[in-house]
Amino acid sequence: MTDSSTTDLESVPETLSDRTIDPAIIAPGAMMSPPVDADVDAAREEARAARRGFRQLLPRMSLKLALGLTIVIGITLFGILAPLFAQDPMDSDNPALSPPSAEHWLGTTKLGYDVLAQLAWGTRGSLMVGIVAGLIALTLSIVFGIIAGYKGGWWDEILSLFTNIMLVIPGLPLVMVIATYIPGRSWMLVALVLGITGWAGSAVVLRAQARSLRSRDYVAASRVAGEKTARIIRVEILPNLLPLLAAQFLFAIIFAILGEAGLSYLGLGPTGSITWGTMLNDAQTGQALGTGAWWWFVPPGLMIALLGAGLSLINFSIDEIINPKLRLAPENARRVRQAKRAGRGVESTRVANGAEA
Repeated sequence: MTDSSTTDLESVPETLSDRTIDPAIIAPGAMMSPPVDADVDAAREEARAARRGFRQLLPRMSLKLALGLTIVIGITLFGILAPLFAQDPMDSDNPALSPPSAEHWLGTTKLGYDVLAQLAWGTRGSLMVGIVAGLIALTLSIVFGIIAGYKGGWWDEILSLFTNIMLVIPGLPLVMVIATYIPGRSWMLVALVLGITGWAGSAVVLRAQARSLRSRDYVAASRVAGEKTARIIRVEILPNLLPLLAAQFLFAIIFAILGEAGLSYLGLGPTGSITWGTMLNDAQTGQALGTGAWWWFVPPGLMIALLGAGLSLINFSIDEIINPKLRLAPENARRVRQAKRAGRGVESTRVANGAEA
């Protein structure tokens, strides 16, 4: 019995101890985890995707965007730097109604004020009014628009009711009434009033967008995960509304500057401050048009028009991100032009399709 069993064991060609041990048998989890290089590649790919997503939120460089940025940056630098080198805008020692010359590049006013100095300080004043009023209007539109659209329920009803009331009330007449009953008006007060009366239209647009984003899967996942409302709005909602918020902010700046210019032209603007509107009011009361002193009223009017045009060009570039049709329009137009050059026009394509049909 012993010999036969020994013979059987020797006849076995291979035993378990002779086999090569598979690492997957010893540590199965080690083979399931991806290698380090794969983790690095995945992290790099996520970073590239994040950068591509951020670049999609930025307007593409185009001729109108470059022109708008040039105008706005140029006017802003003029308002920041020019007052440092210009003379006192209230210095009346200069000759009255002097036309543009080497000594006074933009001439002087009826009281002997240097128009270039007043334009420099007026640019700074108007920009400060526009930026402050734009920030106030943007903040109120976020509060009454995004919060109402995301929360829904009675939040939406109360905030929307107040928004609709402010939307019905005419803004400029309300500002005129408020300015009439306040004798001493600083530029900050004018900016505050313009910001408070200019947010309702933006709030309606933001509310509709927030209601649309509220039903997205990633927002629902954040709610299920127990995220707080403030964090969901800040992390999930606001980044997707950045182009729209930028467009609304630029529109609020334009509205505030034009509103301040209109109030100042009517004599209801800031007192003790120099803006483009106060310059136009001084030119109107000083009979600049009747005396032919074009250098008195043309520069502030031209600056208002240039700044409005520059901000509008930037706003049009941002609209291309918000509206996919506008974003794809230049590419489609380029393809049509290439097809026409190659003899494959749109009309010929339609005729060919009709013949095939």
